[in-house]
Amino acid sequence: MPAPAPTVSVVIPVKDDADVLRRCLAALAEQQVRPDEIVVVDNGSTDDSADVARAAGARVVAEPEAGIPAASARGFDEARCEIVARLDADSVPPPGWIAHISSTFADDPELTAITGPATFIDGPVRWRRPLALAYLGSYFATVTPALGHVPLFGSNFAARRSAWLEVRDRVHRHDPLMHDDMDLSVHLGPRRRIRYDHRLTMGVSMRALSGDRMLRLRRGMHSIVSHWPAEFPWYRWYRRAVRPRSRPRRPVVRPSR
Repeated sequence: MPAPAPTVSVVIPVKDDADVLRRCLAALAEQQVRPDEIVVVDNGSTDDSADVARAAGARVVAEPEAGIPAASARGFDEARCEIVARLDADSVPPPGWIAHISSTFADDPELTAITGPATFIDGPVRWRRPLALAYLGSYFATVTPALGHVPLFGSNFAARRSAWLEVRDRVHRHDPLMHDDMDLSVHLGPRRRIRYDHRLTMGVSMRALSGDRMLRLRRGMHSIVSHWPAEFPWYRWYRRAVRPRSRPRRPVVRPSR
C-alpha cells in the first residue's frame, strides 16, 4: 500500500515584489497538486505585495527584521505542514512542482530535503539555458566540497518540517549577510539526507545575475567560514562517511497461542 501523501506548505519571502509575486502565486494556483497552504512573509514591503498575497489566498505574516535569513526563518516557523517548500517571489514553478515534492517525500521516509535546478524565464532567449547552467553549476560545484553534500538552492527546495524544528535555533536568522539556503544546508547536513533531483525544476528570473558580484562572493564566503572551525569541510565529510545507515525493521513474530 503506497504511503499517504504528506501535507505541503510553501514559503515565499517578499519585499516590494508585488508584480512578480502575482505571477508566482498564479503558477502555484495552477499546480496539478495544490499546496495545503502558502505563507508569504512580508519583509517590510512598501508596495501592495501583502494585498496581492491575500487576494490569492495566501497567509501573510510580517517580519520586521530586514534580511532574507530573518524572513525565511519566520516563514519556516509559521509553516504548519509536514513538508516546507521554499521559492522566491520571482520564481515560477512548473505545474508538477508540488506533486513531485509530495511523491518524493512519500516514497522516501528517510529523506530530509530535496533541491533541484532552474532555468531562466526572462532575458535573451539564446542565453537563458547556458547562463542558468553556469550560474547554478558554479554554485553546486563550489559549495558541495565545502559542505560534504549537495547544498540547497534557495529558489527551489523543500524540507521536512521536523528537521527544521531540530535546527531552527542554530540557523543565523539575525545575520543579513548570510545566505539562508547555505546556512540551512550547513545545519541540516551532513548526517541527514539531502538529495539533488534534476526533475525538480524551477523557473527563475535572470535578475539573480544583477547586483554587486563582489558582495555575492563575500556573502558566499561568509556563509561558509562563519561555521568554522566546527564545520571544516574534512570534519563534515568524515561525519557523512560514518553516518548511521538506517536499516529496515524486522517484523516482530509473536508466538502463536
